[in-house]
Amino acid sequence: MSGGNGLGTPSPTVDDRGTSWLDGSGQDHEIVLSTRVRLARNLQGYTFALRADADERRSVLDQVRHSLGASPDLDDGVLWEMSELEAVERRILHERHVVSRELIGPDEGPAPDGTALALGASGPCGVMINEEDHLRIQSLHNGMELEAAWRQVSELDEALGSRLPYAFHHEFGFLTCCPTNVGTGLRASVLVHLPGLVLTKEINKVLQGIAQVGLTYRGLYGEGSEVVGNFFQISNQTTLGKSETDLVDHLREIGVQVVEYEKRARAVLLREAPYVLEDKVWRAYGILRHARSLSFDEMMNLLSGVRLGLTLKLLRTPRVRTLNEIMIFAQSAHLERRAGRTLDEGDADVYRASLVRERLSSEGEATSSPSEPSPEADNSA
Repeated sequence: MSGGNGLGTPSPTVDDRGTSWLDGSGQDHEIVLSTRVRLARNLQGYTFALRADADERRSVLDQVRHSLGASPDLDDGVLWEMSELEAVERRILHERHVVSRELIGPDEGPAPDGTALALGASGPCGVMINEEDHLRIQSLHNGMELEAAWRQVSELDEALGSRLPYAFHHEFGFLTCCPTNVGTGLRASVLVHLPGLVLTKEINKVLQGIAQVGLTYRGLYGEGSEVVGNFFQISNQTTLGKSETDLVDHLREIGVQVVEYEKRARAVLLREAPYVLEDKVWRAYGILRHARSLSFDEMMNLLSGVRLGLTLKLLRTPRVRTLNEIMIFAQSAHLERRAGRTLDEGDADVYRASLVRERLSSEGEATSSPSEPSPEADNSA
């Protein structure tokens, strides 16, 4: 594993990693942006990371560092200590969903000593070190790929557990900082795009049903974040009393149902209000192609319309991958990296619009599906 200090061969930069899950290739990727599975683990004999002092966090980091080579997924990866990264680099990792807000520390100033991220060389697998727990082992995939994500996390957990003394209780299971994670320590989630359910006003019914079966929903960046662009993150609420496989299977079952509900809602919109839907899609696309200033929320809402039109074949371009990348690369830290300087809100909005125009232009001018009926054709008939 490469260190973050560039010794020996040049270490990868944050610009090089953490975007493989945007490729638009997973199951139901038109609706499911991402799947994440993570495990919370702690080491025996140490205070939980949130209450540990700098010396304890450093000791935990050293133990984990020496154990990462046990995993083929991480052996050729990179380890970045948060304190060695610039604030904008830490924010980029957060915008790419590979670290949490708690791990990166404040937007300005140094990160807490002993916090780090180990990230695999080729896959979406990694470990956050000294976040809320000593280890947050995670895998992030595009589309509905819960089984693949769980398998990768399980293998990494087993490899690290062969070298690290996990804190485990024979009755309660794995011990974690937050009581809701005690047991398996597993949190699985799917990030789903549900504009059809929102437009047909069925979304509250679906979300209430999710809560009744032991799941919860959050916004684009998990707990404490707002729903934007019609993206909802659905995950399990507790981990105690069920096996990891049971939790993953349950989320997959409900996730498949939600995807099916969304497909039905889209079919209703296409059948009952095709021209209203087409107008919404093309207006969104037109604004994104030509706007000179875009806030993040406005961009996300417009991208939602374009994504909906693309998956309903009202548009033939851009690609889903392009829309995924715009969502990430048009956030503030990425824009500042692009500009080479700190941006205020107004400047960021201008840079954001420029990036969106550039990326959509690179895909070529969008066209309608050739099989799509037109009002003129209907009138002439």
